[in-house]
Amino acid sequence: MRITDLRERLRALGAKPCHERRVMRAWLLGGPLDAGGRQKQAAAFLPLPLRRALPRLADQLDRLARPHSSHAGGDGAKRLLVRLDDGQTVESVLLPRAGVCVSTQVGCAVGCLFCMTGKGGLSRQLGGAEILAQVVLARRLRPVKKVVFMGMGEPAHNLDQVLGAVDLLGGEGGIAHKNLVFSTVGDRRVFERLPLGRVKPALALSLHTIDSGLRAHLLPWAPRVAPEELIELGEKYARATSYPIQYQWTLLDGINDSIDEADRLARLLAGKYAMINYIPFNAVAGTGFRRPDPRRAGALVAHLRRRGIVACLRDSAGQDIDGGCGQLRSRALGLGE
Repeated sequence: MRITDLRERLRALGAKPCHERRVMRAWLLGGPLDAGGRQKQAAAFLPLPLRRALPRLADQLDRLARPHSSHAGGDGAKRLLVRLDDGQTVESVLLPRAGVCVSTQVGCAVGCLFCMTGKGGLSRQLGGAEILAQVVLARRLRPVKKVVFMGMGEPAHNLDQVLGAVDLLGGEGGIAHKNLVFSTVGDRRVFERLPLGRVKPALALSLHTIDSGLRAHLLPWAPRVAPEELIELGEKYARATSYPIQYQWTLLDGINDSIDEADRLARLLAGKYAMINYIPFNAVAGTGFRRPDPRRAGALVAHLRRRGIVACLRDSAGQDIDGGCGQLRSRALGLGE
């Protein structure tokens, strides 16, 4: 379901913009659709046809994203396999510190060699309401103050629906704009469209290496934008929004974890409004990649910090439950890893 479909449904039931905002806010906060509005109760505020339709509408919205299975990790993360109304499944992750990572597509067309999601290709796009429904599901399980569009799929390949979800979450959904994180492998359309929105999310760029040839190999269907250009595009957006760019770098043992490459990265990021998130590879059988030694990962972070770069070592949520992106869905579908 698209957000426009939901809006049209509400308007067909007599909703004016104020009614529409109230129902959307109630849904996005995880409550009953007639919740909210201390000064005016729903019975006195919402049009009668809309009030009568709320139970059925609530049931339809609940079916957009239902928990299929839940896998809790020892790190406080909980990975959810979410069943959509058509029977397809996607993954969401409840993150420590009141965050949720949501999917934007069923599968993914980028084909990153170190990601299980990319192995199955793209099945279909998610509608904006299906993306939002993952946040609603998460809010019914835990408080949510941050939403990261970094689950299954490439958000830039479903740009209209993702930006519609961003707009609502930053408005009726009550999420601080800097706590909405749009992740991309680096599509130029992102840098054209994001600055135009009412809600301008923080941006995470999946860099992984500054070697163009290696990046083309690791991310075979990503747009061919040189890492140096991506960093310049990211810097322009960072200065325009006052949010630092988060560069994501999945550490692969012996592939992109050298001190030499860290030095070259430091030169590119010098003076930039940016931070680098090193993420040790979440082991996926059959990929041929390995997780680097923790001491080496820590040494890379320390080396960048000595060069004046803001660098962090992030844990891949769900290491103890084989929680790499796409693994739960793969097991549910009976696909080999």
